[in-house]
Amino acid sequence: MRRLLLTVAAATAAALTLGACGTTEPAADQAKKSTGHLTLTGASGTKVELDGPAKKVVGTEWNVVEHLVALGVAPVGIADVKGYKSWDKAVPLKNEPKDIGTRGEPSMDTVASLAPDLIVATSDLPKAALTQLRKIAPVLDLKSADAADPIGQMTKDLDLIARATGTTEQAGKLKKGFEAKLAAGRQELEKAGRKGTAFAFADGYVDGGQVTIRPYTGGSLVGAVNEKLGLKNPWTMKGDPAYGLGTTDVEGLTKLGDVQFAYIGSDDDKTSNPFTGALADNAVWKSLPFVKAGKVHRLPDGVWMFGGTGSMESYVDSVVAALKK
Repeated sequence: MRRLLLTVAAATAAALTLGACGTTEPAADQAKKSTGHLTLTGASGTKVELDGPAKKVVGTEWNVVEHLVALGVAPVGIADVKGYKSWDKAVPLKNEPKDIGTRGEPSMDTVASLAPDLIVATSDLPKAALTQLRKIAPVLDLKSADAADPIGQMTKDLDLIARATGTTEQAGKLKKGFEAKLAAGRQELEKAGRKGTAFAFADGYVDGGQVTIRPYTGGSLVGAVNEKLGLKNPWTMKGDPAYGLGTTDVEGLTKLGDVQFAYIGSDDDKTSNPFTGALADNAVWKSLPFVKAGKVHRLPDGVWMFGGTGSMESYVDSVVAALKK
């Protein structure tokens, strides 16, 4: 909802009421309590004032959208609806939100036309865009990711969005479900004799005929989940400080040795799967021990590697299924 604005008349009336009750608590504080007023602080330190739990919410990033949907909040607008439907099938949309443009460049006019109570964005969005959005509605900005504590950052974002939307009880259920899934997955892998298995997860893309492969180090959300499952991450390079992602090429894969290798692609984006596309006839790729041994796993599409508890639970299921074969 919009920032709380008290008129002089309302403040005066509240003060008279307080005087009659014999209390010295400020009128504004009493008004906040009576209306369910919320004060939240975003990753940038910017405070967000809401009259009460937000109902009409816009999300500019897919992890934010996944959190909202999982919490039972149907966003009125999100960035790249088609992309979300393709990459995040683990937590599908329950409504048909307005497409507000790309994740990196939302349409300010479209967002404004939705008259949202709250806009939830991440630090991936340029500061200039955040400034423009704040002219439209309160903006709760979240840290996009944190390689120092990827799972902790995911749940922290979930909790903050839950506070903003009055869904803290549901957030608690989601976190408990996620922890239970991790424990069950670890147990299943141990029973299958997979404890300590070297499990290398990556994604890749093709741009201008050039193949780029992104290793998911221990600082990535997926990497952290793998470790919780009792798997060993064989990637030795350091990932970026936010997402824990590295960069290599097919030659770099020769350093992995005999591992289990997994990736996720999207049939809707042919450039996202070089492993069965551009690399299919590559001599280096075909010579890799895990390729020759048939230890390459394409996990099911629709699991957003940077998502929330729902995506990570689906990821756990897919890893367990792949390694139990």
